[in-house]
Amino acid sequence: MKTAHFILIFCLLALASPFAYASDPSPLQDFCVAINDPKDAVFVNGKFCKDPKLAKAQDFYYSGLDIPRNTSNPVGSTVTPVNVAQIPALNTLGISLVRIDYAPNGGLNPPHTHPRATEILVVVEGTLYVGFVTSNTDNHNRLITKVLNPGDVFVFPVGLIHFQFNIGNTKAVAFAGLSSQNPGVITIANAVFGSNPPINLDVLTKAFQLDKNIVTYLQSKFWWDNN
Repeated sequence: MKTAHFILIFCLLALASPFAYASDPSPLQDFCVAINDPKDAVFVNGKFCKDPKLAKAQDFYYSGLDIPRNTSNPVGSTVTPVNVAQIPALNTLGISLVRIDYAPNGGLNPPHTHPRATEILVVVEGTLYVGFVTSNTDNHNRLITKVLNPGDVFVFPVGLIHFQFNIGNTKAVAFAGLSSQNPGVITIANAVFGSNPPINLDVLTKAFQLDKNIVTYLQSKFWWDNN
């Protein structure tokens, strides 16, 4: 009987294991450079792979993360991504990078999630108030926050809503690594109130327990995408 139970549990774990991976699968070769032309290519991880013999240094290279970005926008921040779209050789490697610039006195990277990646952020300039919210089942959406100064590092677990807010009177800069070649981003306000086409008014009114006029007003606003 114990043997039968062991075999049953083993089978269930084996069936569940393909769904347990939270980030990109490991590469199947030394590298797999993304290529837009499918001719003579092999389809791997959503991108066609260039023949390794044709790979060149430029496929592994990006320049410009030292350049400050313009933060004159409604949220006061700009995200500069370096993922598989900018460095084709990141294809299948399960990693990417961003630079985030924040305006003084309230520059905000608004609440958002990365559906495919954990994020680890390091502050190089300024002072940031950062945080994330746990899932519904963990202590009723507990907020975990920290004030970060240059050299401080903070981790945002995969899929959880998180943010960064510049509480200093000077500009701030941070860099973040993400555990996916294409982590994706869902900015909460944009997705809920700025979707195309709009979410049914009754749905949002009931979900947020707001007056319909308020929801209509929120849906009419221009929602800035800083990514």
